[in-house]
Amino acid sequence: MKQEAENSTIDSGSIRDAICNAGAGAAAGAIAATFVCPLDVIKTRLQVLGLPKTPKSGQRGSVIITSLGNIVKNEGFRGMYRGLSPTIIALLPNWAVYFSVYGKLKDLLQQNDGKLSFGGNMVAAVGAGASTAIATNPLWVVKTRLMTQGMRPGVVPYRSLLSAFSRIFQEEGLRGLYSGVVPSLVGVSHVAIQFPAYEKIKQYMANAGNTSVDKLSPGNVAFASSISKVIASVMTYPHEVVRSKLQEQGQVRNVEARYSGVMDCTKKVFRNEGLPGFYRGCATNLLRTTPSAVITFTSYEMVHRFLVQVLSPEKETS
Repeated sequence: MKQEAENSTIDSGSIRDAICNAGAGAAAGAIAATFVCPLDVIKTRLQVLGLPKTPKSGQRGSVIITSLGNIVKNEGFRGMYRGLSPTIIALLPNWAVYFSVYGKLKDLLQQNDGKLSFGGNMVAAVGAGASTAIATNPLWVVKTRLMTQGMRPGVVPYRSLLSAFSRIFQEEGLRGLYSGVVPSLVGVSHVAIQFPAYEKIKQYMANAGNTSVDKLSPGNVAFASSISKVIASVMTYPHEVVRSKLQEQGQVRNVEARYSGVMDCTKKVFRNEGLPGFYRGCATNLLRTTPSAVITFTSYEMVHRFLVQVLSPEKETS
């Protein structure tokens, strides 16, 4: 009887942890996506289409402001939120899957003293990132297509999210929905850097403040998430350019513009644009991903703490 009670407690605890991780991750992803969608649209177009045209030859100005102006002028306010629906639909399972798998792997890889080594943290981040990339890649392909449609002459635009899914599958098959999955898996290196750095920075601040990690203030969580995101983004950004080009190219009918794969795309980008080509849109990406990471991680921590309190055994008993 005692053993059955212990097993029941463990099972309920695991279910509660899974609900907290998935719920907090989904909520945090949706909140962040809504705030930074306009910058996400600009970043994706810079990666795929290059720099926007300025009104006068030789005139230099803010790429972000110029891009925003072009979008509002040609597509209206709605254009700044093009692709938001598939972004949110992708991010809900994306962060739910990620934080659930990440939390589970962290528990499995903990040492006898209950702590997680840097290597264990990295393995947990990579495992969660790979699982998430495979599960949600079709949604990111649709998001990229919706954000860049209307910018290619002669290409019939998608009418809706379901229309995009249907057309991509009919015209390109399952391979089209999983275009860019290889660089996405390579991009797991991003979270392999970001999450261990995030955990280490949090632990350092907790030790400096003589407190525990789960009691850090929202400001400390925001600082840790922003620093870890900048480090990871700068180190791994080139794969995002390659991924976006591969995901978008399915709707381009010019054979010369197509890439046969990751290596072919990498070679052509380097040959045509040089090293700066791999960092096209990086500044915009940092302006987008840094506040996005702050919003995501801070929201996750706060929502997670709230759910833990609501679903705690003491609450259930009472």
